[in-house]
Amino acid sequence: MMDDHKNDPGKKMRILLAGDKTSPLSRLPKKANAGSFLPQKTEKKAETPDVPPSKNEAPHASSSPKPASKGNIHRFGPPFWTIASILSLTINVILIIILLVLWLNLRTLNINVGTIINMGNGLLGGLYTNFEKMDRAHITTTIPIETTIPVKFDLQLSQKTNVVLSQAVTIDNALVTVKTGGLNITNALTTIVLPQGTILPIELNLTVPVDKTVPVSLNVQVDIPLEQTQLHEPFSGLQEVVKPFYCLLNPAALNMGGQPVCK
Repeated sequence: MMDDHKNDPGKKMRILLAGDKTSPLSRLPKKANAGSFLPQKTEKKAETPDVPPSKNEAPHASSSPKPASKGNIHRFGPPFWTIASILSLTINVILIIILLVLWLNLRTLNINVGTIINMGNGLLGGLYTNFEKMDRAHITTTIPIETTIPVKFDLQLSQKTNVVLSQAVTIDNALVTVKTGGLNITNALTTIVLPQGTILPIELNLTVPVDKTVPVSLNVQVDIPLEQTQLHEPFSGLQEVVKPFYCLLNPAALNMGGQPVCK
């Protein structure tokens, strides 16, 4: 019987499979650095069993966030400092070239520092003085006025005057008293004729309505000082803008009134 078990290969295979739980394929020799056509499974880390939190303990997240990698920072640093250094050197070289060109031009044109200061003093002084003149200026002109004015009112007349008859006037049934040397007539009714040109004293007492349009034509003289208008503020502001630079070049500057500008 023992010989039969030994000679039966199927029984030997079953005994091997039953006695050893590992796969017999794992015992086969493997080639070094041999790739497999099957996808390799990643090894899973042993997971800790879920332990319920205690009453005094707050529940924690299952996985904590991974710290940020410093590789990106190390890769970003050297290029940044390289570019910044190149830009700084380029700007310095450009500024040096500009200064050299200015220095050479100053020597070629024979312009010294005193001449430049005098030019700046004249320019700033001219600006300050002209702004001051504009602030103290007056607008003087003549404005012609051509218009019409409506006139409407009641004119009260109460006065004594003399009138002249423009023609002969007949007065009927006038009471006349005549006293002569041989004839006396008292309060007799008669008809009187007043000839043209007779002067009669009268007394006027009446209201005359006036409703007319009167034409007006005159010239009006205008004199407006600008320092009393809204232009005073911008002119003063322009003087204050120029004043610091003007005082830097000419600390003893005087205004139009003889007062020091730099106080």
